[in-house]
Amino acid sequence: MISTGLFLGFFALLLIGVPISVALGLAGTGAIFAAKLGILAVPTNVYAGIAKYPLLTIPMFVFAGTIFERSGVAQKLVRFATALIGRGPGSLAVIAIVVAMMMGGISGSGPAIAAAVTGVMAPSMLRAGYPSAFTAGIIAAAAATDILIPPSVALIIYSVLVPSAPATAMFAAGVIPGTLAGLALILPTWWLARRHGFGANATGEPRPPFWSSFRDAFLGLFAKVLILGGLRFGFFTPTEAAVVAVVYGLFLGIVIYRTLSWRDIYQMMVESAEISAIILTVVALASVFGWAMSTLSIIDPIAQGITQLGLNQYGVMALLIVLLIVVGTFLDGVSTFIILLPLLIPIAQTYHWDLVWFGVILTLKIAIGQFTPPMAVNLMVSCRITGARIEATVPWVGWLILTMLLTLALVIAFPALALWLPHYLNLN
Repeated sequence: MISTGLFLGFFALLLIGVPISVALGLAGTGAIFAAKLGILAVPTNVYAGIAKYPLLTIPMFVFAGTIFERSGVAQKLVRFATALIGRGPGSLAVIAIVVAMMMGGISGSGPAIAAAVTGVMAPSMLRAGYPSAFTAGIIAAAAATDILIPPSVALIIYSVLVPSAPATAMFAAGVIPGTLAGLALILPTWWLARRHGFGANATGEPRPPFWSSFRDAFLGLFAKVLILGGLRFGFFTPTEAAVVAVVYGLFLGIVIYRTLSWRDIYQMMVESAEISAIILTVVALASVFGWAMSTLSIIDPIAQGITQLGLNQYGVMALLIVLLIVVGTFLDGVSTFIILLPLLIPIAQTYHWDLVWFGVILTLKIAIGQFTPPMAVNLMVSCRITGARIEATVPWVGWLILTMLLTLALVIAFPALALWLPHYLNLN
């Protein structure tokens, strides 16, 4: 009865508009109180949920992403992507996807990248004749790939919760699937734009010179090399890599580009602190919910029930795909991992799935949920900035969801797409 009340209470709070983090905390606290498990377990688990050294990475990477956006790196990446792709119908939409992928290697938060890319690309896309709903849907989908492309907040959380899948291995494992997911979005985007004549107004604008735009964007692109190279050769840990990214971004903004003032830095620190506080509050209060589930022995019966359905491993994987995509439409990746990993990891171990590969699969499922209406977090951000209605994006994002599902099927069918790079770099 208490177990049922835990979930019903959580969903009831969500339906009446209570923030996800508060709903998780209140539902977990209510179950702990009803089961007489000791109310002091609540503050203990709130503290234990965030008292983990790897979580220091999150505010640093959020700060780094804000620095690279405000210092002008995003605009330089747009110019370089334009030089690569050119002008014409559909080109600006493809450029938005490429820029989101480039930015994802710096920040690693889907909603943050959705806000940054929408702010940079949406004005020019709307002037070129792209509908606001199409613009919002494309950018939301492109930003969803960023929770796979390292550094990724979701992959960091997964590595914290699953110690046998270290962050360095998860980062390497996300590179190829994340890149494939981004590239998979380009074909339907270009086809839809060409079919409907979107972007025809931008055809006559000049194409930036390739080498000059590459030189301008090189230092921004080098951030990925710095982060991943340093991790590969053991120069620093993932947490230290986040600090290096911040220092490098400040160096570019203050010394090289001279686009950041001390007032800008203060404002970015405040904004990054607010975003990080939201993420870590979710982590802390979701830990209460997770502890209640574990203590009430909810997880084991559900996991055993799924494995005893008579399905083979592919049938179980298909079931999990549906579950994760549905959950991902109204929960962010952090909350999803904290709530469901205690259930999902025993299932993965039953079928002897590689936990690094499994983490990439889960993250890709959550990425699809981030732009699947009606409550997709990335869509909420891009629609708010463009002024589009979420329901108006459905005809466009449906095609993008289909291509992402095909990418997911490829990674499931060929685990080497996720595991080859960690094995090659000896990161497992």
